[in-house]
Amino acid sequence: MNQKITMLALSAAGLAVLLLFPVVIPNPYYIHLAETILIYAILLFGLDIVVGYTGQVSLGHAGLFGIGSYATGVLVFKLGAPFWLAIPASVLGAAVFGAILALPALRVTGPYLAMVTLAFGTIVQILINEMSFLTEGPMGIKIHKPMLFGHKLSEVEYYYMVAALTVLSLIVVHRILKSNLGRAFEALRDSPIASDCMGVSVYRYKVYAFVISAGFAGLAGSLYAYSEEYISPNTYNFELTILFLLAVIMGGRKTRSGALIGALIVVMLPSLLSDIALFRKIAVAAAVLGVIGSGLMLAQKRTTVRGVIVPLVATIGLAAVSFKLDNMVEWRLTIFGLMTLFVVYYLQDGIVGFLMSFIGRGRRHVKAVTAHGVAPFAQLGDSRNTGGVPLLRVDQALMQFGGLKALNQVDLSVAQGSVHGLIGPNGSGKSTMMNVLTGIYKPTAGKVEFDGAVISGRTPSEIALGGVARTFQNVQLFGEMTATENVLVGLHNTFASNVFDVMLQTPRYRREERLARERAASILDFVGLADLANEEARNLPYGKQRLLEIGRALGLNPRLLLLDEPAAGLTAPDIRELMAIIRKIREHGITIILIEHHMDVVMALSDVVTVLDFGQKIAEGAPAAVQSDPKVIEAYLGGSSEQAATPSTTH
Repeated sequence: MNQKITMLALSAAGLAVLLLFPVVIPNPYYIHLAETILIYAILLFGLDIVVGYTGQVSLGHAGLFGIGSYATGVLVFKLGAPFWLAIPASVLGAAVFGAILALPALRVTGPYLAMVTLAFGTIVQILINEMSFLTEGPMGIKIHKPMLFGHKLSEVEYYYMVAALTVLSLIVVHRILKSNLGRAFEALRDSPIASDCMGVSVYRYKVYAFVISAGFAGLAGSLYAYSEEYISPNTYNFELTILFLLAVIMGGRKTRSGALIGALIVVMLPSLLSDIALFRKIAVAAAVLGVIGSGLMLAQKRTTVRGVIVPLVATIGLAAVSFKLDNMVEWRLTIFGLMTLFVVYYLQDGIVGFLMSFIGRGRRHVKAVTAHGVAPFAQLGDSRNTGGVPLLRVDQALMQFGGLKALNQVDLSVAQGSVHGLIGPNGSGKSTMMNVLTGIYKPTAGKVEFDGAVISGRTPSEIALGGVARTFQNVQLFGEMTATENVLVGLHNTFASNVFDVMLQTPRYRREERLARERAASILDFVGLADLANEEARNLPYGKQRLLEIGRALGLNPRLLLLDEPAAGLTAPDIRELMAIIRKIREHGITIILIEHHMDVVMALSDVVTVLDFGQKIAEGAPAAVQSDPKVIEAYLGGSSEQAATPSTTH
């Protein structure tokens, strides 16, 4: 409740500042400056979706910004289109070009994506410059402020129009990022593999994020064209691209306040770097603040001397060097680059993240709800009377990596409603089999059938939505999301709402969100994590992280659940809790494939056990029979049945 009151108070204060700014500071220059900051903030709201949430590095947003500007410029200059037609056209045009860029570009990652998007921005600038028949080339385009009922808006009136659209953009972005779409975007950044295996297609949602982001860039570009009343190709250059990226990183990712601070940086930094005297004052002030901040953090034992020495020397050094420079024109890009490196290394959460950390406040999350008797699964099955009908069948699976056969002609049949153990020494092919079953690997030969349909060759997200869920050998949780939000990613498949439902908060979306949160609460209660529903996943004890991963998989309402070494690294009490939960899952009619090195767990839970060694199946049958099989004993211990009675329980 206190957080809500604080947020309402801050929102009211922000709106008051926007409304009163032209009254308190009537100077047209400063009004125009504030207007430009708000326009850039709109672009950065969208760019943060790509950079902050999905973790992609885009250097093409200056080009998308230019497309938005020139779409408005051409429509107004050539056709005399009104603003209510030009602005939506700019948004749509930038979104279309964003999709054209994203569809091929997002198949690559890291530096390759940065290079592709940078090339796109460069091509856009060149085309704007060369297509003089449409864009007037280097001469640029002059337009006037929007006309409303025959009245041309003044600078102050246009400021209020921009302010209204900024607030509207902030609300829309906030709604998107707090919805199932926002959770999907964030999941992509933390673990793309886990996202795919939760039914969230990595490629598809990267494209969604990029297109939405491009739309906001188009809106910003359109407003910028009206604001400046003149646009030319030189505006949308490489320096602006770097400034946008620097602004998002420096302001603070995953925060709308960070985007506003970043917009202030974009507008003010070029001016600051063009005035050497002003730059010297700022450099000295930064050095003084660095010394004071470092002293406070050392006194509070929040850091070490080693942790502050490099940034402290850097800020003091910058202040000293500023007095050696005669002008800043030749050093602007160098300063931008050094600032970017500094922020990436020492302010990874940006200014807002640093300040929140300094005052001991973390990121705000929507509080979890209570289950209210909602069932954890949409449809409860019955594991009895299935008659051993196969739910999953693997036929002569071959998985070859060069000359290595990780799986060599393996057959597997898993009966519906059973717990099927899959064991073997390290390197025997168990995890490879898991990856083949879930679509991460496409088998070199052979096929996988689930419920009578061939699923080998399908994508992980398609297989997951078809009823096959999994956990991972190494925990793959979404660390910055709460336990509830992790399970909600598993429940992503329950949403039929589209992005417009989310933006408008339609009754359909609100109903789906409420039901999903209630089911998430029920699932967390089912796996014994109800008391930790609001805790970030990265802060949970290791044993609880294992249970949360199972709970997230259950959000898919699977018919088949694949558990990859769920007891690895757990204490004895945690293992007992895990076994009880696996039994409960089986009682709900969910078929389980259990990969595990703890033989006591496998033998106690499994109906059938299959043993792999060097990619081949060497034994299969009831747990007791497999446990005494000489081939199994030899595979584990390198000896015969006379040397050891059972495989070790500690492998």
